[in-house]
Amino acid sequence: MTHAHRSATPISTHDTTRIDDTRIKAVRPLITPALLQEWLPAPEAAQALVESSRAAISRVLHGQDDRLVVVVGPCSIHDHAQAMEYAQALKAQADALKDDLLIVMRVYFEKPRTTVGWKGYINDPHLDGSFAINEGLELARKLLLDVLATGLPVGTEFLDLLSPQFISDLVSWGAIGARTTESQSHRQLASGLSCPVGFKNGTDGGIKVASDAIQAAQASHAFMGMTKMGQAAIFETRGNQDCHVILRGGKQPNYQKTDVDAACALLQAAGLREQVMIDVSHANSSKQHQRQITVAAEVAQQIAAGDARITGLMIESHLQEGRQDIVPGQPLTHGVSVTDACISLAQTVPVLEGLAAAVRARRQKA
Repeated sequence: MTHAHRSATPISTHDTTRIDDTRIKAVRPLITPALLQEWLPAPEAAQALVESSRAAISRVLHGQDDRLVVVVGPCSIHDHAQAMEYAQALKAQADALKDDLLIVMRVYFEKPRTTVGWKGYINDPHLDGSFAINEGLELARKLLLDVLATGLPVGTEFLDLLSPQFISDLVSWGAIGARTTESQSHRQLASGLSCPVGFKNGTDGGIKVASDAIQAAQASHAFMGMTKMGQAAIFETRGNQDCHVILRGGKQPNYQKTDVDAACALLQAAGLREQVMIDVSHANSSKQHQRQITVAAEVAQQIAAGDARITGLMIESHLQEGRQDIVPGQPLTHGVSVTDACISLAQTVPVLEGLAAAVRARRQKA
């Protein structure tokens, strides 16, 4: 490698701060994924659960298991004890309905914001703008291990491109959100993730971005990233055959049979499996949390009528219904979401039972 002729000016006096990092306020040290995994390793039981639940979700996606994958839980995690209280209660439902539903607890640590706001448990675990990210990563991994210890698999949204190295070994199902489905970086990430991945339709309701994302994620890619040891590296992926579309609504809801027909026609034209997961929250419930119950019941009717293309549902559910704002100096109400409004656990149980009944009805029609 040749070196350009060196300037006579001593390098020590050359001021690169004129052009470099001019908008960076601070650079702080980041723990490495390998160190966090050494502190909080996955025990054999957790590894076995992650492995078996990923395989089960894959079988559903490939038509070898007729159960419904239900990703249900808080819009976002903000408190360890409350998340565990929810997990214990959900585990009882998962066990009771295991012949018909494959229940995955929604454990979301990163929140995409339309403008600004609290970015989630990893980014700001103390909910006060202190951005204790190293602590947030540790708390997130600890929570995943604790949820897995109950016997429940977990699902999360992959928003940040580096954070998966810290936690993705514990995740059974991942989502790419409506705002990032079109992002090449997230499609590349999905192509290398070890778990099945759902791509949400665009915020405008467009399905094609999700269909394109699945095709991109099925292919192999090479991209820059960070290893478990914290070293910059080039990653080459094999591609992910366990990707699917999540219908979450857009300018209007898109959970009806006509919407499923249209989405599946687009997928078929792209040479992809005709299947959808339906998010009964977000635009499909017109941002009215209680409408999730109605939407889930309408989707259950489609399933009971024999529609095998609906392979999963997403539900936003917490210990208590509704939502609350984070107000400095003001205590938070126990079990209430600090991001999107959720239905309560008490409201969730009959929804899950209705979905299980729909799966049984569909099975009899097969």
